Amino acid sequence: MKRKTAFSALFSIIFIAAAWGQTQADAILGVWESGNGKARIKIDKAGDKYTGRIVWLREPNDEAGKPKVDKNNPEEALRTKPLLGYSMLKGFSYKGEKTWEDGTIYDPESGSTYSCTITMTDDNTLDVRGYIGVSLFGRTDVWKRVVVKKK
Repeated sequence: MKRKTAFSALFSIIFIAAAWGQTQADAILGVWESGNGKARIKIDKAGDKYTGRIVWLREPNDEAGKPKVDKNNPEEALRTKPLLGYSMLKGFSYKGEKTWEDGTIYDPESGSTYSCTITMTDDNTLDVRGYIGVSLFGRTDVWKRVVVKKK
């Protein structure tokens, strides 16, 4: 009987730890505004990876009144793709301690893709660091969570 109770207690502890870890990993889910306030990015989960797409632009249209497109993309065929809905964060994995790594971030203003690390400094703040090669040589942008009002 003691063995069964000990097994049940151990199983419960493992289950609770796994659930807590998943909750920590999913804390990044939601809508975030970039540091310059020009865009909002919705971070979702696809399998065990985290991705982000542009869901709002302060200026969604160009001078001609048409939706802004990815005009700086190095791939000519993608230069007509609308920025709204564009997937700019790809392939992030949760590494623990409120950090997501191994992903990339695309900068539509330059047309460049960078390695990226995301760190949650509090429930409503992300430090998004894009870099080439080594994280030391990069730039950090601070994103704030957008609270979406329910209708």
